[in-house]
Amino acid sequence: MYKLIKQEGRARLGEFETVHGTIKTPVFMNVGTSAAIKGGVSTGDLMNIKCQVELSNTYHLHIRPGDELIKELGGLHKFFNWEGPILTDSGGFQVFSLAKLRKITEDGVYFNSHMDGKRIFMGPRESMRIQANLGSTIAMAFDECVENPAEYKYAKNSSDRTVRWLKICKEEMEKLKKEPDAVNPNQLLFGINQGSTYHDLREKNMKEIAELDLDGYAIGGLAVGESADVMYDIIDTVEPHMPKDKPRYLMGVGTPVNILEAVYRGIDFFDCVMPSRNARHGNLFTWAGHMNLNNNKYERDPRPIDAECDCPACKRYSRAYIRHLFKAREILGMRLCVLHNLYFYNTLMEKIREALAEGRYESFYREMRERLAKRVDD
Repeated sequence: MYKLIKQEGRARLGEFETVHGTIKTPVFMNVGTSAAIKGGVSTGDLMNIKCQVELSNTYHLHIRPGDELIKELGGLHKFFNWEGPILTDSGGFQVFSLAKLRKITEDGVYFNSHMDGKRIFMGPRESMRIQANLGSTIAMAFDECVENPAEYKYAKNSSDRTVRWLKICKEEMEKLKKEPDAVNPNQLLFGINQGSTYHDLREKNMKEIAELDLDGYAIGGLAVGESADVMYDIIDTVEPHMPKDKPRYLMGVGTPVNILEAVYRGIDFFDCVMPSRNARHGNLFTWAGHMNLNNNKYERDPRPIDAECDCPACKRYSRAYIRHLFKAREILGMRLCVLHNLYFYNTLMEKIREALAEGRYESFYREMRERLAKRVDD
């Protein structure tokens, strides 16, 4: 159940109760695609860096080690020892982004595994079955994510099919939760809004899926080729039609500035591989802007990555040392930077919630979007 605590403009402060704990929103979900954060980050680390929700990938876990194996071992929470909420995406995005050979039918998608080329079929029923086996807190509906820009006719057909698939997902999920060996009988289902960059398709789709009274609603199919301004424009189009008493999730987004802008427009949930992926290459986010730790100017720099940060990396190590670890190809450098970036994102969300609680999000938003867009110059 979602509780709206306070609102400033369209920005929302809330809480979302789940069987695995209450999520304070707005929230950034830390992405552990294969039930692990890339860069050697453990679930114990996640607790120490303020992670509220971990996100894992249905497609990847189905391919390896297999969702039935995970169910046999007690579900995803027990499998990687995480007691907090887990969201699993539907696998739809990976089917359409990773699979080079695919055939879409009304029932689902035939495609070849990116691992070994094995022929696989996945549709709404299959996605729900896999996610039920995983036992995640929140399951995402199976949808088609089209690449932007897309032709209007294709985007319309895809959007309409996504609505039909969503209805099947809801029906299948209700059935699976009642099975006697269900891993999580309280599993929640979020629907996904699609329609490419066409305002009429997005609005129509959102109105239709809102009628299904799901546990939450996501905006999908953005951050896949369009500009940030187009993305914000689509959010502005969709948000008025999203249920006020349900959480809103912007999928796959994004930079700190993207998050500030989307919260300003009424979004509650976020996820993105960017902070951990960038960190593994030495690209870091700080309260003074973003920086590349590989630059020569940090070779003898004794300061922490960010003097305002209390993450494990900033509390103990210098820029010079962590840069050295990258140059020496030591995995510790990658790990420390991933911890830093995720701590930064989780702290950013904490500061956003504090600003909303104190009725000053407008000023916080205007100050931070300027500051965090900059490159660190010292």
